[in-house]
Amino acid sequence: MESFGSSKAFLLDENQEWEVVGEGVKRKIMGYDDKIMLVKVNFDEGGIGYKHEHYHSQVTYVASGEFEFSIGDETKIVKEGDSVYIPPNVLHGAICKKGGILIDVFSPIREDFMAPKKG
Repeated sequence: MESFGSSKAFLLDENQEWEVVGEGVKRKIMGYDDKIMLVKVNFDEGGIGYKHEHYHSQVTYVASGEFEFSIGDETKIVKEGDSVYIPPNVLHGAICKKGGILIDVFSPIREDFMAPKKG
């Protein structure tokens, strides 16, 4: 695994840029080192986090909004204050029912999120 070092100690929201990652979906990387990464994801109503899987462990906290979340064969509605755990290599995705923000934590770092930041 490539090393990306670590983020600054303080990452102020107003100083982090949004990266558009899909229609109605954008994210900000809010802290990382090679073992862990925190990402803020903003969804417009109807935005889709298409089903995918990765080898990282993931915990997602619903900061605001409402989402139809699928993990493996199970689908539930989650809303502000709820969280989900996604084991490595399990198919998952979300559809935003009411616009909001998800806070994703990955272990280890999502190298694919960092690729555009290199050089």
